[in-house]
Amino acid sequence: METLAPIKEVIDEIKENGGGAVRFCYQCGKCDTVCPWNRVRNFSMRKLIREATFGLSEIEHEEIWRCTTCGKCVQKCPRDVRQTDDMVALRRIATNYGVFPAAIKPVRTVSAGLSAEGNPFGEARAKRAEWASGLAVKTFTEGMEILYFPGCYLSYDARLKKVAVATVNILNKAGVDFGILGTMENCCGESIRKTGNEELFKQLARENIKTFIENGVKKILVSSPHCYHTFKNEYPEFMVHFEVIHISQYLFQLINEGRLQIRNAYEKKVTYHDPCYLGRHNGIYDEPRWVLGKIPGLELNEMAESREESLCCGMGGGRIWCETPSRERFANLRLKEAVGAGAGVLVTACPYCITNFEDGRLVLNYEDAIQVRDITEILQEVT
Repeated sequence: METLAPIKEVIDEIKENGGGAVRFCYQCGKCDTVCPWNRVRNFSMRKLIREATFGLSEIEHEEIWRCTTCGKCVQKCPRDVRQTDDMVALRRIATNYGVFPAAIKPVRTVSAGLSAEGNPFGEARAKRAEWASGLAVKTFTEGMEILYFPGCYLSYDARLKKVAVATVNILNKAGVDFGILGTMENCCGESIRKTGNEELFKQLARENIKTFIENGVKKILVSSPHCYHTFKNEYPEFMVHFEVIHISQYLFQLINEGRLQIRNAYEKKVTYHDPCYLGRHNGIYDEPRWVLGKIPGLELNEMAESREESLCCGMGGGRIWCETPSRERFANLRLKEAVGAGAGVLVTACPYCITNFEDGRLVLNYEDAIQVRDITEILQEVT
């Protein structure tokens, strides 16, 4: 197999799916200065974009798989180049050739699980709703106020199941008429699409859309910013439009409408981490802070890199399934920032971030220094 992808194929793919690189990039290097990878190792998005422009990308090289699609470079680019889309376009070519560097090979296992069981862990589809066992959770039926879509991590991961339980407890306290689809759900497909497997993404999306339509779903509540982004911004590619709301937005709405009452204080110093796909990609910054600000006793200390400048946890763009040495994990840097801000609790609203931060606590021996909580876990304690 040739190391270099054919020039025409690279350029055509980027024009169709990424866009700007072959037309606008003038190699200023701003993308390199803001890329979080350069906090832990040498990495040049500028070089990759230049190579892509001339069809010289080495599709066997691990570098095209490093992008976490955090959006920082896109946000700062003076020429509106969509670097993240360009990297995903290159991954599509690599996937079509069946080329996966060593650190990327776990993606194959993930793909098999998604194809067979609708989740990246390869867990039995029949177990997808076991997290709700013993809880007051109904199967969604047409006419209900909202569908709660917990996503794969909250359905199968032991740590994240606690977030799904907290969410259900809050919804019940607020009197929300909701249901879940359980075994009828598939992964939203976001992460596998970012690794370049477009066909598998389309399969998962079409199956989900069919299920939503057949069950009369109109409004979807999600816990993951990745599900939020995909349902809201990518499923419309299939000519469907559902109302999608993230749990942080919905908590704001429930409290603001008086449906959810805060009854207890939370006497702790907290800092909030903006997930990339909630913040930079979708502009949701204020609602989670407003919710935390309503809790008596809670002291919110902002990290230096917050809101639009938030530091990526490192697990977007399909990196959640890739091997990343501990010395190269952005999450470790973020935990140090949180501790440096004087916080005893790091609050966020993304299962990828929570997973990565929990791992980082162990690596850094921070178990006693800081806790990691989803925003719903905090609200469960005070309502």
